[in-house]
Amino acid sequence: MKASEIRNLSVQELNEKLSDLKSELFNLRFQHAINQLENPMRLGAVKKDIARVKTIIREKELAERK
Repeated sequence: MKASEIRNLSVQELNEKLSDLKSELFNLRFQHAINQLENPMRLGAVKKDIARVKTIIREKELAERK
């Protein structure tokens, strides 16, 4: 998911997306632990998506304060 796509979402949608990504990361880690993970590159991609969403949430919080 691109940052430009994420910026178009509302804060509530971003929090929902963050929750979904965290649960997906948990499932991927669990699959990795039992050696059933098909695409190990997905772990890194989900972590980066989480970081992007958190960054944009923070940007919106700071923009509201100004």
